[in-house]
Amino acid sequence: MRSAWVMKLKPGQEAEYKRKHDEIWPEMVELLRAQGVHNYTIYRYGLLLFAYNEKPDGSPAQTAAINDLVKRWQAWMAPHMETHEDLRPVADPLEEVFRLD
Repeated sequence: MRSAWVMKLKPGQEAEYKRKHDEIWPEMVELLRAQGVHNYTIYRYGLLLFAYNEKPDGSPAQTAAINDLVKRWQAWMAPHMETHEDLRPVADPLEEVFRLD
């Protein structure tokens, strides 16, 4: 399954957002891999972020423990991005309109 979405950085937060991803928590990488996520890429165009990942259909769903880790990550990243009140990033899904395999 392929997924893509856009998010938006707050002005002046580009470098810090990049730094935090350069130093991604090992437990976050383990979580993503445990969920079958691969080919996860985030691109930046000005303040606009384009995220893309792939994972097998039927991959494991998030559990309460996983949600705790994700919530900590979201809180750590919230100062740099547009978020909802619960600190989830505002992420708008993208429609796939073309693919060449």
